[in-house]
Amino acid sequence: MSERGEHEVPKVVTDLPGPKAREIIDKDERFLATVTKASPLAVERAQGELVWDVDGNLFLDFASGVSVINIGHCHPKVVRAVQDQAAKVIHFAGTDFYYDVQSRLVERLARVAPGRGERKVFLSNSGTESVEAAIKVSRWSSGRKQFIAFIGAFHGRTQGALSLTCSKRVQRARYFPLVPGVTHIPYAYCYRCPYHLEYPSCGIWCAKILEEVYLDALLPPEEVAAMFFEPVQGEGGYIVPPREFIPELAKICRAHGILTVDDEVQAGMGRTGRMWAVEHFGVDPDIVCMAKSLGSGMPIAATVFRKELDWKQSGAHSSTYGGNCLACSGALATLDVIEEEGVVQQAAKKGEVMRERSEEIKARFENVGDVRGLGMMRALEFVEDRRSKEPAVKLRNDIVSRAFHKGLVLLGCGRSGIRLIPPLTIEERNLERGMDILEESISDAVRDRA
Repeated sequence: MSERGEHEVPKVVTDLPGPKAREIIDKDERFLATVTKASPLAVERAQGELVWDVDGNLFLDFASGVSVINIGHCHPKVVRAVQDQAAKVIHFAGTDFYYDVQSRLVERLARVAPGRGERKVFLSNSGTESVEAAIKVSRWSSGRKQFIAFIGAFHGRTQGALSLTCSKRVQRARYFPLVPGVTHIPYAYCYRCPYHLEYPSCGIWCAKILEEVYLDALLPPEEVAAMFFEPVQGEGGYIVPPREFIPELAKICRAHGILTVDDEVQAGMGRTGRMWAVEHFGVDPDIVCMAKSLGSGMPIAATVFRKELDWKQSGAHSSTYGGNCLACSGALATLDVIEEEGVVQQAAKKGEVMRERSEEIKARFENVGDVRGLGMMRALEFVEDRRSKEPAVKLRNDIVSRAFHKGLVLLGCGRSGIRLIPPLTIEERNLERGMDILEESISDAVRDRA
């Protein structure tokens, strides 16, 4: 029997945080800059969907390292691949020299990425770096300087990627001026339509407005290099647009020679029940950004684009650690696991369980205003009441805290949402157990606020 099947899940045996965790938290708060911690969890080890803290408490993970651990913590195949590679060579600057593990990975990513035709791949270390590469390659190849992005978008925190990000005010505050030339337009957030329209009678105005208003009155289309979009917005609240939204935007972009950049950093690698979230919408992007779950915890990212967009001059862009040997080995092993264990199919099947349970929870609690998602990328949005739709931020935070003290690890998203992103390989009984704890936590929080 696997270690995952040998334990009562979850099992909290100390106050939270426990004494050892408290020591770590105190040191962290003293020395670590920019603390954005979600829960007082000090991890000692993890396996699959299980996480042990330093005090011996056992948690069920519905956060997956922010959708990094799609195939579960410390998958044996990934561990072996990284260990074997570490015994050979850890780093030798793939920017300046050659090694097989890097060339095999880029060949594979060029084939598996969404889109048609021959592809090139640029390797880096994080999602924000993959977006920076997309910014640079789209400007370099098109000769154009401006960009379109969306309100609610999160594309990273480096200065270029941050200029595209429009998720939380705190992320942009005090960093002005950002990179100029980015125009943000509203995303298709039907639960809170910025135009106060109803789908489908709206006629997808949120997409058509790009051409009928922005490209007509504000943005000369011949100056726009690319449009950046998340097929499912992540930090913005796990917003799933209508099926017509992205195809309509892509059609407008094609008509004006504007490149489409698909940010799959959080939604990709099987999370939505398809290998890539954009596949739900039938669009072939020009450029794709991927990271997070690509390396199952190893820091690696990729920007995949049509071959003809490639920089034509050596040195126009580079990254010392991009394509690091260990990270490439982890990524190749991750892709093997996804194929061999039918992980994408698992996500589609288990995602239906999550959808049904989420709908049942919504029917039970008036403070759940909306449930949404694709595959195993799910969210619940909490409101003070369904009529006003006022975000219930304190209630959401209380639910996350209560769930943590019951042994379930959760993360918020958007203004008042909770994202549900367990490993795609989670055992079905643990998936059900996690949904039970979530429902219990909502019930307790709603009862005690009455």
